Amino acid sequence: MTQPSLAAAAPALTVREHQVLEQLAGGATYRAIARRLNLSPHTVDTYLRRIRSKTGAVNRTQLALLAFSLGHGPARG
Repeated sequence: MTQPSLAAAAPALTVREHQVLEQLAGGATYRAIARRLNLSPHTVDTYLRRIRSKTGAVNRTQLALLAFSLGHGPARG
């Protein structure tokens, strides 16, 4: 299994891609991400495909690990 290229991933992602990734790391579904960010579920899927392409992540688990390594994740409190 190939690990996402974390060093190259952070600068290559757009602000919106980081927002989508943060929501994913919090456990949100595509539909919930779409609702929270005022997007369509199809657009969320497009953003996640772009993130996977840029980082080499191949599944949702690797995207979540990438998000955590970039400082995204569920809010604590």
